[in-house]
Amino acid sequence: MYRNIYWCTAVAVLLGNPLNALAANDTDPSIAEQIRQLKQSNARLEQRLQQDEDAAVQAPARSSAAPSSLNSFNPAVSMVLSGTYEQLQRDPAIPVTGFAMSTNNTGYARGFSLQESELGIAADIDPLFRGVGTFSLAPEGGITVENGFVQTSALGNGLNLKFGRFFSGLGYLNEQHSHVWDFVDQPLVYRVMWDNQYTDDGVQLKWLAPTDMFVEIGGELGRGLGVSGTDQNKNGAGSRVIFAHIGDDIGIEQSWRAGISLQQSRRVDATSNAVDTLGMPINSLTNSFTGDSRTAGLDFVWKYSPNGNIRERYLKVQSEYFQRRENGLLTDSLANTGSYAVTQSGWYLQSVYQFMPDWRTGLRYDRLDPGTANLGAGTPPNIVSNYAFNPTRLTWMADYNASEFSRIRLQLAHDNSRQGLADNQLFVQYIMSLGAHGAHQY
Repeated sequence: MYRNIYWCTAVAVLLGNPLNALAANDTDPSIAEQIRQLKQSNARLEQRLQQDEDAAVQAPARSSAAPSSLNSFNPAVSMVLSGTYEQLQRDPAIPVTGFAMSTNNTGYARGFSLQESELGIAADIDPLFRGVGTFSLAPEGGITVENGFVQTSALGNGLNLKFGRFFSGLGYLNEQHSHVWDFVDQPLVYRVMWDNQYTDDGVQLKWLAPTDMFVEIGGELGRGLGVSGTDQNKNGAGSRVIFAHIGDDIGIEQSWRAGISLQQSRRVDATSNAVDTLGMPINSLTNSFTGDSRTAGLDFVWKYSPNGNIRERYLKVQSEYFQRRENGLLTDSLANTGSYAVTQSGWYLQSVYQFMPDWRTGLRYDRLDPGTANLGAGTPPNIVSNYAFNPTRLTWMADYNASEFSRIRLQLAHDNSRQGLADNQLFVQYIMSLGAHGAHQY
Protein backbone atom coordinates (compact mmCIF):
# COMPACT_ATOMS: atom_id res chain seq x y z
CA MET A 1 0.00 0.00 0.00
CA TYR A 2 2.78 2.46 0.92
CA ARG A 3 4.65 1.72 -2.34
CA ASN A 4 1.49 2.80 -4.19
CA ILE A 5 1.42 6.06 -2.20
CA TYR A 6 5.06 6.68 -3.11
CA TRP A 7 4.50 6.25 -6.84
CA CYS A 8 1.34 8.36 -6.73
CA THR A 9 3.31 11.14 -5.05
CA ALA A 10 6.06 10.90 -7.62
CA VAL A 11 3.56 11.03 -10.49
CA ALA A 12 1.88 14.05 -8.88
CA VAL A 13 5.24 15.89 -8.71
CA LEU A 14 6.00 15.11 -12.33
CA LEU A 15 2.54 16.16 -13.51
CA GLY A 16 2.58 19.26 -11.33
CA ASN A 17 5.90 20.55 -12.71
CA PRO A 18 7.12 18.28 -15.56
CA LEU A 19 9.57 20.66 -17.12
CA ASN A 20 11.36 21.40 -13.87
CA ALA A 21 11.41 17.73 -12.99
CA LEU A 22 13.17 16.94 -16.24
CA ALA A 23 15.68 19.62 -15.38
CA ALA A 24 16.49 18.07 -12.06
CA ASN A 25 20.20 18.51 -12.69
CA ASP A 26 19.82 22.29 -13.05
CA THR A 27 20.74 24.64 -10.27
CA ASP A 28 17.11 25.43 -9.10
CA PRO A 29 17.34 24.76 -5.32
CA SER A 30 13.56 24.29 -4.91
CA ILE A 31 13.50 21.37 -7.33
CA ALA A 32 16.50 19.75 -5.70
CA GLU A 33 14.85 20.15 -2.29
CA GLN A 34 11.63 18.55 -3.57
CA ILE A 35 13.58 15.57 -4.89
CA ARG A 36 15.50 15.24 -1.60
CA GLN A 37 12.28 15.34 0.45
CA LEU A 38 10.67 12.81 -1.87
CA LYS A 39 13.57 10.41 -1.34
CA GLN A 40 13.35 10.86 2.41
CA SER A 41 9.61 10.26 2.31
CA ASN A 42 10.13 7.12 0.26
CA ALA A 43 12.66 5.82 2.80
CA ARG A 44 10.23 6.43 5.66
CA LEU A 45 7.41 4.72 3.77
CA GLU A 46 9.59 1.71 3.01
CA GLN A 47 10.50 1.45 6.68
CA ARG A 48 6.85 1.72 7.74
CA LEU A 49 5.86 -0.91 5.18
CA GLN A 50 8.42 -3.36 6.54
CA GLN A 51 7.17 -2.77 10.10
CA ASP A 52 3.56 -3.45 9.05
CA GLU A 53 4.57 -6.62 7.22
CA ASP A 54 6.36 -7.86 10.34
CA ALA A 55 3.33 -7.01 12.48
CA ALA A 56 1.01 -8.88 10.14
CA VAL A 57 2.97 -12.07 10.70
CA GLN A 58 2.58 -11.77 14.47
CA ALA A 59 -1.10 -10.62 14.40
CA PRO A 60 -2.78 -14.05 14.71
CA ALA A 61 -0.93 -14.86 17.91
CA ARG A 62 -1.83 -11.50 19.48
CA SER A 63 -5.48 -11.66 18.43
CA SER A 64 -5.95 -15.01 20.14
CA ALA A 65 -4.47 -13.78 23.38
CA ALA A 66 -6.08 -10.35 23.84
CA PRO A 67 -9.29 -8.60 22.86
CA SER A 68 -9.19 -5.93 20.19
CA SER A 69 -9.03 -2.28 21.21
CA LEU A 70 -12.33 -1.75 19.39
CA ASN A 71 -14.05 -4.37 21.57
CA SER A 72 -12.44 -2.93 24.68
CA PHE A 73 -14.12 0.42 24.11
CA ASN A 74 -17.30 -0.83 22.42
CA PRO A 75 -18.97 -3.62 24.41
CA ALA A 76 -22.00 -5.44 23.02
CA VAL A 77 -25.09 -3.53 24.14
CA SER A 78 -28.65 -4.82 23.83
CA MET A 79 -32.14 -3.86 24.94
CA VAL A 80 -35.16 -6.14 25.21
CA LEU A 81 -38.62 -4.55 25.25
CA SER A 82 -41.70 -6.54 26.20
CA GLY A 83 -45.32 -5.99 27.10
CA THR A 84 -48.56 -7.93 27.60
CA TYR A 85 -52.30 -7.74 27.56
CA GLU A 86 -53.72 -10.06 30.23
CA GLN A 87 -57.31 -11.08 30.79
CA LEU A 88 -57.74 -12.94 34.09
CA GLN A 89 -60.91 -14.04 35.88
CA ARG A 90 -59.30 -14.14 39.33
CA ASP A 91 -57.18 -11.70 41.30
CA PRO A 92 -53.55 -12.62 40.44
CA ALA A 93 -52.52 -11.82 44.03
CA ILE A 94 -54.33 -14.91 45.37
CA PRO A 95 -51.59 -17.45 46.19
CA VAL A 96 -51.27 -21.03 45.07
CA THR A 97 -53.00 -23.33 47.54
CA GLY A 98 -50.78 -25.29 49.90
CA PHE A 99 -47.54 -23.28 49.55
CA ALA A 100 -48.01 -20.81 52.36
CA MET A 101 -44.33 -20.01 52.95
CA SER A 102 -43.66 -19.21 49.27
CA THR A 103 -43.92 -15.75 47.75
CA ASN A 104 -46.29 -16.90 44.98
CA ASN A 105 -45.21 -14.03 42.76
CA THR A 106 -47.04 -14.44 39.45
CA GLY A 107 -45.95 -11.20 37.84
CA TYR A 108 -49.41 -10.94 36.25
CA ALA A 109 -51.26 -7.64 35.81
CA ARG A 110 -54.73 -7.35 34.29
CA GLY A 111 -55.14 -5.30 31.13
CA PHE A 112 -52.32 -3.68 29.18
CA SER A 113 -48.96 -3.47 30.86
CA LEU A 114 -45.35 -2.85 30.02
CA GLN A 115 -43.24 -5.70 31.34
CA GLU A 116 -39.68 -5.30 32.51
CA SER A 117 -37.19 -4.03 29.96
CA GLU A 118 -33.78 -5.65 29.95
CA LEU A 119 -30.57 -3.75 29.26
CA GLY A 120 -27.54 -5.94 28.62
CA ILE A 121 -23.85 -5.05 28.36
CA ALA A 122 -21.09 -7.59 27.73
CA ALA A 123 -17.43 -7.41 26.68
CA ASP A 124 -14.03 -8.98 27.09
CA ILE A 125 -12.14 -7.22 29.88
CA ASP A 126 -8.67 -8.55 29.10
CA PRO A 127 -7.16 -11.91 28.06
CA LEU A 128 -8.23 -13.44 31.38
CA PHE A 129 -11.72 -12.12 32.09
CA ARG A 130 -15.08 -11.31 30.51
CA GLY A 131 -17.82 -9.20 32.10
CA VAL A 132 -21.61 -9.28 31.75
CA GLY A 133 -24.16 -6.86 33.16
CA THR A 134 -27.94 -7.28 32.79
CA PHE A 135 -30.18 -4.60 34.25
CA SER A 136 -33.92 -4.89 34.76
CA LEU A 137 -35.90 -1.70 34.19
CA ALA A 138 -39.21 -2.00 36.04
CA PRO A 139 -42.23 -0.45 34.28
CA GLU A 140 -43.15 1.52 37.42
CA GLY A 141 -39.61 2.91 37.62
CA GLY A 142 -36.35 1.82 39.15
CA ILE A 143 -33.42 -0.30 38.00
CA THR A 144 -32.25 -3.56 39.54
CA VAL A 145 -29.21 -5.67 38.73
CA GLU A 146 -30.47 -8.94 37.29
CA ASN A 147 -27.00 -10.24 36.43
CA GLY A 148 -23.64 -8.65 37.09
CA PHE A 149 -20.77 -11.08 36.91
CA VAL A 150 -17.23 -11.69 35.73
CA GLN A 151 -16.13 -15.02 34.29
CA THR A 152 -12.77 -16.37 33.33
CA SER A 153 -11.72 -17.07 29.76
CA ALA A 154 -8.29 -18.65 30.15
CA LEU A 155 -8.34 -21.15 33.04
CA GLY A 156 -8.02 -24.09 30.67
CA ASN A 157 -8.68 -27.79 31.35
CA GLY A 158 -12.42 -27.22 30.86
CA LEU A 159 -12.72 -25.00 33.95
CA ASN A 160 -14.75 -21.81 34.09
CA LEU A 161 -15.08 -19.56 37.12
CA LYS A 162 -17.92 -17.05 37.50
CA PHE A 163 -18.37 -14.58 40.34
CA GLY A 164 -20.88 -11.83 41.04
CA ARG A 165 -24.68 -12.03 40.68
CA PHE A 166 -25.99 -14.66 38.30
CA PHE A 167 -28.81 -17.11 37.59
CA SER A 168 -28.00 -20.39 39.29
CA GLY A 169 -27.03 -23.36 37.11
CA LEU A 170 -29.57 -25.65 38.77
CA GLY A 171 -32.28 -27.15 36.57
CA TYR A 172 -32.81 -26.29 32.92
CA LEU A 173 -34.99 -23.17 32.73
CA ASN A 174 -33.38 -21.27 35.57
CA GLU A 175 -30.41 -19.91 33.60
CA GLN A 176 -32.62 -18.62 30.78
CA HIS A 177 -33.66 -14.98 30.61
CA SER A 178 -37.40 -14.28 30.44
CA HIS A 179 -37.29 -13.14 26.82
CA VAL A 180 -36.31 -16.65 25.67
CA TRP A 181 -38.97 -18.50 27.66
CA ASP A 182 -41.23 -20.58 25.43
CA PHE A 183 -44.30 -19.34 27.32
CA VAL A 184 -45.32 -16.00 28.80
CA ASP A 185 -44.70 -17.25 32.32
CA GLN A 186 -42.68 -19.83 34.24
CA PRO A 187 -44.14 -23.21 35.29
CA LEU A 188 -45.90 -23.36 38.65
CA VAL A 189 -43.02 -25.22 40.29
CA TYR A 190 -40.64 -22.35 39.47
CA ARG A 191 -43.14 -19.84 40.83
CA VAL A 192 -43.61 -21.45 44.23
CA MET A 193 -40.07 -22.75 44.79
CA TRP A 194 -37.83 -20.14 43.17
CA ASP A 195 -40.03 -17.02 42.97
CA ASN A 196 -39.92 -17.61 39.17
CA GLN A 197 -36.10 -17.67 39.00
CA TYR A 198 -33.27 -18.34 41.43
CA THR A 199 -30.61 -15.63 41.49
CA ASP A 200 -27.81 -15.31 44.02
CA ASP A 201 -24.62 -13.41 44.77
CA GLY A 202 -21.63 -15.68 44.96
CA VAL A 203 -19.21 -17.79 42.99
CA GLN A 204 -19.71 -20.65 40.53
CA LEU A 205 -17.17 -23.15 39.21
CA LYS A 206 -17.95 -25.37 36.20
CA TRP A 207 -15.93 -28.16 34.65
CA LEU A 208 -16.53 -29.37 31.09
CA ALA A 209 -15.12 -32.85 30.57
CA PRO A 210 -12.86 -33.44 27.52
CA THR A 211 -15.17 -36.12 26.08
CA ASP A 212 -17.25 -36.51 22.93
CA MET A 213 -20.37 -36.67 25.11
CA PHE A 214 -21.31 -33.42 26.83
CA VAL A 215 -20.47 -33.79 30.54
CA GLU A 216 -20.62 -30.76 32.82
CA ILE A 217 -20.26 -30.59 36.60
CA GLY A 218 -20.63 -27.44 38.66
CA GLY A 219 -20.94 -26.02 42.14
CA GLU A 220 -21.93 -22.70 43.67
CA LEU A 221 -21.51 -20.89 46.98
CA GLY A 222 -23.93 -18.01 47.44
CA ARG A 223 -25.15 -15.39 49.82
CA GLY A 224 -28.54 -17.07 50.19
CA LEU A 225 -30.83 -14.64 48.38
CA GLY A 226 -34.24 -15.70 47.14
CA VAL A 227 -37.26 -17.46 48.56
CA SER A 228 -35.33 -20.64 49.47
CA GLY A 229 -32.81 -18.76 51.63
CA THR A 230 -32.33 -15.68 53.76
CA ASP A 231 -29.95 -12.78 53.25
CA GLN A 232 -28.08 -12.98 56.55
CA ASN A 233 -25.53 -10.55 57.94
CA LYS A 234 -22.86 -13.19 58.46
CA ASN A 235 -19.63 -14.52 57.03
CA GLY A 236 -19.53 -17.60 54.87
CA ALA A 237 -22.07 -18.98 52.40
CA GLY A 238 -25.80 -18.97 52.97
CA SER A 239 -26.57 -21.27 50.04
CA ARG A 240 -24.85 -24.19 48.31
CA VAL A 241 -25.67 -25.69 44.92
CA ILE A 242 -24.21 -28.61 43.00
CA PHE A 243 -25.35 -29.80 39.58
CA ALA A 244 -24.36 -32.13 36.77
CA HIS A 245 -25.49 -32.26 33.14
CA ILE A 246 -24.87 -34.80 30.41
CA GLY A 247 -25.98 -34.77 26.78
CA ASP A 248 -25.23 -35.94 23.29
CA ASP A 249 -26.33 -35.93 19.64
CA ILE A 250 -28.22 -38.78 18.01
CA GLY A 251 -27.21 -38.48 14.38
CA ILE A 252 -27.74 -35.04 12.83
CA GLU A 253 -31.44 -34.78 13.70
CA GLN A 254 -31.68 -35.36 17.45
CA SER A 255 -29.99 -34.18 20.63
CA TRP A 256 -30.70 -34.44 24.34
CA ARG A 257 -29.56 -33.22 27.74
CA ALA A 258 -30.31 -34.50 31.25
CA GLY A 259 -29.34 -33.09 34.62
CA ILE A 260 -29.53 -33.34 38.38
CA SER A 261 -29.37 -30.49 40.90
CA LEU A 262 -29.10 -30.15 44.67
CA GLN A 263 -29.56 -26.91 46.61
CA GLN A 264 -29.30 -26.30 50.35
CA SER A 265 -29.81 -23.11 52.34
CA ARG A 266 -30.73 -21.79 55.75
CA ARG A 267 -33.86 -19.70 56.17
CA VAL A 268 -33.96 -17.34 59.15
CA ASP A 269 -37.15 -15.45 60.03
CA ALA A 270 -38.51 -15.93 56.51
CA THR A 271 -41.97 -14.35 56.62
CA SER A 272 -45.19 -14.82 54.69
CA ASN A 273 -48.75 -13.58 55.14
CA ALA A 274 -50.09 -15.80 52.36
CA VAL A 275 -51.33 -18.52 54.70
CA ASP A 276 -54.70 -19.77 53.51
CA THR A 277 -57.35 -22.35 54.27
CA LEU A 278 -59.68 -22.11 51.27
CA GLY A 279 -57.48 -20.35 48.75
CA MET A 280 -57.93 -16.83 50.18
CA PRO A 281 -55.08 -15.04 51.97
CA ILE A 282 -55.33 -14.13 55.65
CA ASN A 283 -53.30 -10.93 55.71
CA SER A 284 -53.81 -10.28 59.41
CA LEU A 285 -51.43 -13.10 60.39
CA THR A 286 -47.76 -13.25 59.47
CA ASN A 287 -45.84 -16.47 59.86
CA SER A 288 -42.09 -16.64 60.34
CA PHE A 289 -40.04 -19.75 59.54
CA THR A 290 -36.50 -20.56 60.65
CA GLY A 291 -34.94 -23.80 59.52
CA ASP A 292 -33.18 -25.76 56.80
CA SER A 293 -34.32 -25.94 53.19
CA ARG A 294 -33.09 -28.68 50.83
CA THR A 295 -34.17 -29.03 47.20
CA ALA A 296 -33.36 -31.75 44.68
CA GLY A 297 -34.18 -31.53 40.98
CA LEU A 298 -34.15 -33.53 37.76
CA ASP A 299 -34.35 -32.07 34.26
CA PHE A 300 -34.46 -33.45 30.73
CA VAL A 301 -34.75 -31.93 27.25
CA TRP A 302 -34.88 -33.59 23.83
CA LYS A 303 -34.78 -31.82 20.47
CA TYR A 304 -35.54 -33.09 16.98
CA SER A 305 -35.15 -31.33 13.66
CA PRO A 306 -35.59 -32.99 10.23
CA ASN A 307 -32.22 -33.11 8.47
CA GLY A 308 -30.80 -31.03 11.30
CA ASN A 309 -32.31 -27.83 9.88
CA ILE A 310 -33.69 -26.04 12.94
CA ARG A 311 -34.46 -22.95 10.87
CA GLU A 312 -37.28 -24.77 9.08
CA ARG A 313 -38.81 -27.13 11.64
CA TYR A 314 -38.05 -28.55 15.06
CA LEU A 315 -39.69 -30.24 18.02
CA LYS A 316 -38.56 -29.71 21.61
CA VAL A 317 -39.77 -31.69 24.61
CA GLN A 318 -38.64 -30.81 28.13
CA SER A 319 -39.54 -31.61 31.72
CA GLU A 320 -38.31 -30.77 35.21
CA TYR A 321 -39.07 -32.11 38.68
CA PHE A 322 -38.18 -30.48 42.01
CA GLN A 323 -38.69 -31.72 45.55
CA ARG A 324 -38.10 -29.51 48.60
CA ARG A 325 -37.97 -30.47 52.26
CA GLU A 326 -38.09 -27.81 54.95
CA ASN A 327 -37.59 -28.53 58.63
CA GLY A 328 -37.55 -25.97 61.44
CA LEU A 329 -39.68 -23.74 63.66
CA LEU A 330 -42.74 -21.72 62.68
CA THR A 331 -43.90 -18.63 64.61
CA ASP A 332 -46.89 -16.37 63.99
CA SER A 333 -47.59 -12.78 64.99
CA LEU A 334 -49.40 -14.03 68.13
CA ALA A 335 -46.14 -15.64 69.35
CA ASN A 336 -47.32 -19.20 68.72
CA THR A 337 -44.21 -21.30 67.97
CA GLY A 338 -43.84 -24.95 67.09
CA SER A 339 -41.96 -27.37 64.89
CA TYR A 340 -42.78 -27.49 61.20
CA ALA A 341 -41.60 -30.01 58.60
CA VAL A 342 -42.96 -30.56 55.12
CA THR A 343 -41.89 -32.16 51.83
CA GLN A 344 -43.34 -30.50 48.72
CA SER A 345 -42.76 -31.14 45.04
CA GLY A 346 -43.76 -30.10 41.56
CA TRP A 347 -43.12 -30.84 37.92
CA TYR A 348 -44.03 -29.78 34.42
CA LEU A 349 -43.97 -31.31 30.96
CA GLN A 350 -43.99 -29.14 27.86
CA SER A 351 -43.49 -29.42 24.12
CA VAL A 352 -42.87 -26.74 21.51
CA TYR A 353 -43.20 -27.39 17.79
CA GLN A 354 -41.98 -25.03 15.07
CA PHE A 355 -44.07 -26.18 12.12
CA MET A 356 -42.81 -23.54 9.67
CA PRO A 357 -39.92 -21.06 9.76
CA ASP A 358 -41.77 -18.21 11.50
CA TRP A 359 -44.45 -20.02 13.50
CA ARG A 360 -44.41 -22.14 16.66
CA THR A 361 -46.98 -23.67 18.98
CA GLY A 362 -46.59 -25.26 22.39
CA LEU A 363 -48.42 -27.09 25.16
CA ARG A 364 -47.48 -27.31 28.85
CA TYR A 365 -48.92 -29.14 31.85
CA ASP A 366 -47.96 -28.20 35.45
CA ARG A 367 -48.70 -30.08 38.67
CA LEU A 368 -47.78 -29.48 42.31
CA ASP A 369 -47.93 -31.58 45.46
CA PRO A 370 -48.07 -29.46 48.67
CA GLY A 371 -47.40 -32.53 50.80
CA THR A 372 -48.53 -33.15 54.36
CA ALA A 373 -46.90 -31.02 57.05
CA ASN A 374 -45.78 -32.43 60.39
CA LEU A 375 -46.74 -29.86 63.01
CA GLY A 376 -45.54 -29.59 66.60
CA ALA A 377 -47.71 -28.85 69.60
CA GLY A 378 -47.15 -25.10 69.53
CA THR A 379 -47.45 -24.62 65.78
CA PRO A 380 -49.68 -21.65 64.76
CA PRO A 381 -53.30 -22.83 64.46
CA ASN A 382 -53.88 -21.20 61.05
CA ILE A 383 -51.49 -23.63 59.34
CA VAL A 384 -53.22 -26.42 57.42
CA SER A 385 -51.26 -29.65 57.52
CA ASN A 386 -53.01 -31.36 54.58
CA TYR A 387 -54.89 -29.53 51.84
CA ALA A 388 -55.79 -32.72 49.95
CA PHE A 389 -55.50 -30.69 46.75
CA ASN A 390 -53.00 -30.75 43.88
CA PRO A 391 -52.63 -27.43 42.02
CA THR A 392 -52.50 -27.85 38.22
CA ARG A 393 -52.33 -25.68 35.13
CA LEU A 394 -52.74 -26.39 31.40
CA THR A 395 -51.28 -23.86 28.95
CA TRP A 396 -51.30 -23.50 25.15
CA MET A 397 -49.39 -20.92 23.16
CA ALA A 398 -48.70 -19.91 19.57
CA ASP A 399 -46.18 -17.29 18.50
CA TYR A 400 -44.99 -15.58 15.33
CA ASN A 401 -41.30 -14.73 14.90
CA ALA A 402 -40.66 -12.39 11.99
CA SER A 403 -36.94 -12.63 12.80
CA GLU A 404 -34.71 -13.67 15.67
CA PHE A 405 -35.26 -10.19 17.13
CA SER A 406 -39.08 -10.10 17.37
CA ARG A 407 -41.84 -12.29 18.76
CA ILE A 408 -45.62 -11.92 19.05
CA ARG A 409 -47.35 -14.53 21.23
CA LEU A 410 -50.90 -15.62 22.07
CA GLN A 411 -51.34 -17.78 25.17
CA LEU A 412 -54.40 -19.44 26.73
CA ALA A 413 -54.33 -21.17 30.11
CA HIS A 414 -56.72 -22.99 32.39
CA ASP A 415 -55.35 -22.33 35.88
CA ASN A 416 -56.54 -24.63 38.65
CA SER A 417 -53.76 -23.82 41.12
CA ARG A 418 -56.04 -22.24 43.75
CA GLN A 419 -58.59 -24.51 45.38
CA GLY A 420 -62.13 -23.69 44.27
CA LEU A 421 -60.93 -20.74 42.13
CA ALA A 422 -60.39 -22.04 38.59
CA ASP A 423 -59.24 -19.33 36.20
CA ASN A 424 -59.35 -19.12 32.40
CA GLN A 425 -56.58 -16.77 31.30
CA LEU A 426 -55.65 -15.03 28.06
CA PHE A 427 -52.30 -13.39 27.30
CA VAL A 428 -51.02 -11.43 24.30
CA GLN A 429 -47.31 -10.66 24.46
CA TYR A 430 -44.66 -8.90 22.39
CA ILE A 431 -40.88 -9.26 22.81
CA MET A 432 -38.51 -7.07 20.79
CA SER A 433 -34.70 -7.21 20.94
CA LEU A 434 -32.49 -4.30 19.94
CA GLY A 435 -28.74 -4.42 19.44
CA ALA A 436 -26.17 -7.17 19.77
CA HIS A 437 -27.18 -10.14 21.89
CA GLY A 438 -25.18 -13.21 22.80
CA ALA A 439 -26.17 -16.73 21.78
CA HIS A 440 -28.60 -18.53 24.07
CA GLN A 441 -27.92 -21.78 25.87
CA TYR A 442 -28.98 -25.19 24.60
